[in-house]
Amino acid sequence: MGKARENQATRAGLALSTISKNITMAEEQVSPICQDTGMPTFIIHTPVGVNQLEIKKSIQAVLQRATAEGKLRPNSVDSLTGKNSGDNLGPGTPVVHFEQWEHDYIDMRLILKGGGCENKNIQYSLPTELEGLGRAGRDLDGIRKCILHAVYQAQGQGCSAGFIGVGIGGDRTTGYELAKQQLFRVVDDVNPNSDLQQLEDYILDKSNELGIGTMGFGGEVTLLGCKIGAANRLPASFFVSVAYNCWAFRRQGVEIDPATGGIAKWIYERGNEEAKDDVKQDQQGATEEQTVDQSAQQAIAHVTDQTADSQAREIVLQTPITEEQIRSLRVGDVVIIQGEMHTGRDALHKYLLDHDAPVDLNGSVIYHCGPVMLKDEEGWHVKAAGPTTSIREEPYQAEIIKKFGIRAVIGKGGMGPRTLAALQEHGSVYLNAIGGAAQYYAECFKKVNGVDFLEFGIPEAMWHLEVEGFAAIVTMDSHGDSLHAGVEQASKEKLASFKEVVFK
Repeated sequence: MGKARENQATRAGLALSTISKNITMAEEQVSPICQDTGMPTFIIHTPVGVNQLEIKKSIQAVLQRATAEGKLRPNSVDSLTGKNSGDNLGPGTPVVHFEQWEHDYIDMRLILKGGGCENKNIQYSLPTELEGLGRAGRDLDGIRKCILHAVYQAQGQGCSAGFIGVGIGGDRTTGYELAKQQLFRVVDDVNPNSDLQQLEDYILDKSNELGIGTMGFGGEVTLLGCKIGAANRLPASFFVSVAYNCWAFRRQGVEIDPATGGIAKWIYERGNEEAKDDVKQDQQGATEEQTVDQSAQQAIAHVTDQTADSQAREIVLQTPITEEQIRSLRVGDVVIIQGEMHTGRDALHKYLLDHDAPVDLNGSVIYHCGPVMLKDEEGWHVKAAGPTTSIREEPYQAEIIKKFGIRAVIGKGGMGPRTLAALQEHGSVYLNAIGGAAQYYAECFKKVNGVDFLEFGIPEAMWHLEVEGFAAIVTMDSHGDSLHAGVEQASKEKLASFKEVVFK
C-alpha cells in the first residue's frame, strides 16, 4: 500500500484526516465505524457432523443483541411493504453460506458490506462496448477493461478509496458470489494464477492514475486493493462480476473448536495470535465488533499528514440559512454548520413530494443520513451518523428544494444535473460530507430535538438534530459548478488512455 500516496490537495487531505480520526473513535467507543452497518454475510466451513442449524440460531441471536445495543443499525427491510424488521432478521437476512470440509475445525467469516458500496457492484457480459475503452472481448484484455470501467463508474459514490473483488466466469449468481468471496482474502496474499496476479497489480496501479481520489474529490488514492478469482462458465456466457467495497472494510474471521466452541485463532488479526484465556467474552461479541481491515489503516496512514491549503475558505453557517449566504459560497469552500438540521432519505423524499413537512424547512439543511439511534430513560441519542449516497434522491431533490426552500443538502457522492439546476435557480448548495465517518459526525450532534415518521424505521425517519461544528465541503454550488462533474470528466479522459491492448 506504500504506492497509495495522496497529493497535497486540500479536499483529499481533509477527507483522509477525518477518516483516520473516525477509525480511532470507532475503536475506542466500540461503535459502528459507518452508520450503514451493511448486510451481515457469513461464509462458514464446518466438519462433517456439526449442527449447522444451531450455528444459524446463534448467529440470529447475536445479531438481535448487536442491533439492540446499537452496534448494528436495523437494516432488514421488507421489499414489498418497506417495513423494517427492527432486529436485522427476516427472509434473506442475514446471508449465511455453509460448506462442509475435511478439516476438524470450523472456519467462520463475516463481512459487513454497506448499501452505498453494494450499489456500485457491477456485472459485465462479454463481449461488450465500454465508455472510453471501446470493445471488450472474451479475453484477458476484455476483463482488464471491465475492471477499470468498474472503478471508474463507482467514482466517489462507493466511499473511495475502496477495494474490489472480481469474479471471472460462473453464471450471473455465482459470478457475484465469487467476486464477494475475493473480499475475504488477506491483503498480502499472492494469486496462484500468474496472469491474475499480474492483472491485480495492473488494476491497482492504473486505478490510482484515474484521478478520482478519496470520496471522489480528485487525487491519487482511488483503490486500495484488488483481488481476482476465476471459475468455469457456460460456452454462451462470459461474465465479469465486480464487488466494490468502501474504505470502511469490515470483516472478521475465526477458527472455532467444534467440541468446545472456543476460538482457536482470529483470522485477520496481526500475527494470527492464538486466543487468550479471556476469549470467551470476546466470542460473544465477535460478530458485533466492526474491524477496519488492516490494509485500509495502513494505506490511510500514509496520507493523513496532509494539511489544508492556505487558500481554502472556511465559512460558519447558522441555521436557518439565507439565500445571500448560500450565493456567497463556491465549490471547494469548507462549511461548518451550527443549529438544527434534519435527516431525510428515500422514504421521506418520496413522502414530501405529495405532503407538507412536519416542520418549517425554509432556510433549513437536509442531511442524507440513516443514523444509528438508541433510546434510554433520557431520550434518543445519536450513535452513528455518516452520510448516505445522495444520487438516489436525484428524482426528488429538485422539487423538494423548490417546494420547501431548503438551502443546503448534505450527503456523499454528489447529485445529478436536475439538482444542480435547482441549486442555481433557488439559491441552494450541496455539501459533501465524508462517507463512513459515522463517529466523527455523531459527536457533532448535541441533542435530538425530535423525530417524525418513525413508522418508516429508524434509518428512514426524519430526525431533527441540534448540531455544532459539522464540517462538509461545497462540491455543487448555486453558480452551476460541480466538483463531481469535473472529476468524472477528467477521469473519463484518463480512462480512455488505457484503451490500448496490454493483455492478450
